[in-house]
Amino acid sequence: MVNKMNIQKLMSAKTGYALLLLSFFLLSYILPLGARDLVAPDETRYAEIPREMIASGDWVVPHLNGMRYFEKPVLGYWVHAGSLLLFGENSFAVRLPSALAVMLSALLIYILVRRVSRRKDEDDCFTAILAALIFLSCFEVFGVGNTAVLDSLFSFLLTASITAFYFASEEQPGSAMEKGFLVLSGLSCGLAFLTKGFLAFAVPVLALVPYLVWQRRYSDLFRMSWLPILTAILVALPWSIAIHLKEPDFWQFFFWNEHIRRFMADNAQHKESFWSFFLTAPGMLIPWIFVVPAAVPGIKARLFEQGAQGRVLRFCICWLVLPFLFFSLSSGKLLTYILPCFPPFAVLMAFGLLYALKKNDQNRLFQGGTAVSAMFFGLILIVFLCVQFFGFNGFRPYSQPWKVMMVINGFLFSILLCFWSFRSRNVKDKALLFGIAPLLLFFVVHYTIPDQTIESKAPGVLLEQQKKEITDENIIISDENSAGAVCWYLKRSDVYLLGGTGEFDYGLGFKDADGRLLDMQSAVDLINQNRGKTVVIARVKNIIRWLDQLPKPVFQDQSGPSGYILWKY
Repeated sequence: MVNKMNIQKLMSAKTGYALLLLSFFLLSYILPLGARDLVAPDETRYAEIPREMIASGDWVVPHLNGMRYFEKPVLGYWVHAGSLLLFGENSFAVRLPSALAVMLSALLIYILVRRVSRRKDEDDCFTAILAALIFLSCFEVFGVGNTAVLDSLFSFLLTASITAFYFASEEQPGSAMEKGFLVLSGLSCGLAFLTKGFLAFAVPVLALVPYLVWQRRYSDLFRMSWLPILTAILVALPWSIAIHLKEPDFWQFFFWNEHIRRFMADNAQHKESFWSFFLTAPGMLIPWIFVVPAAVPGIKARLFEQGAQGRVLRFCICWLVLPFLFFSLSSGKLLTYILPCFPPFAVLMAFGLLYALKKNDQNRLFQGGTAVSAMFFGLILIVFLCVQFFGFNGFRPYSQPWKVMMVINGFLFSILLCFWSFRSRNVKDKALLFGIAPLLLFFVVHYTIPDQTIESKAPGVLLEQQKKEITDENIIISDENSAGAVCWYLKRSDVYLLGGTGEFDYGLGFKDADGRLLDMQSAVDLINQNRGKTVVIARVKNIIRWLDQLPKPVFQDQSGPSGYILWKY
């Protein structure tokens, strides 16, 4: 009878933890996903390329505005296209793959931690839940997971590849289970390659080779490598051959421009110093960065244990540190590059925090981190209120009072839960309350994008208002920053470009793109020859530069002084 009651209590606790985690994910990532317009140029790019694939039926060669776009392989576009076919051409469908990739990454983290211990008790389950929650509640994971880019999908596939290889390393050498996990690792690696290229091979190597060396499993470096490598090649080969046959220049451009130049050249895109990620990553790890000091002693205490928990911690150290250093050494840097480092961070933090809290449920370092987190949210709230009510160089985030109240409530909720975490004497409650502190803030962010950001980054409102008046017979001229959004909202792939080439530079070099890039005189001639059916859509700052050179329009509309403008002739 007692055993039956204990089992029921355990099942109830597990169900409660699972429901809490699911609720956090749904409220932060899924339910409000379509509440805001797509941001140009990044989100509109990853919406438009899949839309053009569907419209043209060409599933091999990516095109943007009808021109070749070779900055990424094809899998990310296929996934987004599948979402568009299932849910329609809308913001929710465009962002859904990123959110689902985050969910699957969190699930892999949960499975990894659960497999570490063969126990089936509540503590074992809670460690896995906490690791998944830590991952989901990191600011960068949330920000990227709610944005239509390829980084969350790429990070998930890397997580799957690295985790599957680790599972293989825990199985009996030569067993069917080991081989199965190695094939799964290679499959995920091949899919990651089809998402973002050769980094799919670099990151797993940087994580797994040092781990096997640390474990002194030198022979496994070769014995366990050939099967995942072969599988990855077989997965990547069909499309790799198909794109080569249709576009022989693809691999040369993609390898040199998107890998060598981006990561090593002096003129690399987004060039930053070696220390850039060291300075910016702490902000991306909020709120958990504040309790890292509390977790470190727990990690150190268990790092050299001989059992499965010690091995997984050593594995996660290699997975976190080596890829982070690799990305820091690259010339080009974006914060999204370090996203694959967040899963091992979450695992390390879960084990470290629970060890420390169980030793002392009022761990001073955790208590201090909780207090600092509350003060951080409070300070941001004070700064926000000062800027909102008194302005900063004429800037105020919101013109609608309801948005102001939503933001205030989001910060107050975070502060309140940090306070409850501080006061709680239950180890699990302390960790959970701290983890869900950003929940309301994450939810309201979807609805409270600052007015100026919407004006300058989201042309959807302007284009939706005017799309009924623009037919297929209209000739459209745009700048390179706006063109992807124009194509997406107006369902066109024949927009003329005026000004710079931007991300269309490579595609414009092909013969079938002749005449798509206009100089000012060509644009004036095109307008004069097509009076009554020419539309110009561009950033206001570009239109201001062109005012004295372009003819006067018969109609104009705009989204604001720092946004977009539409002229009709």
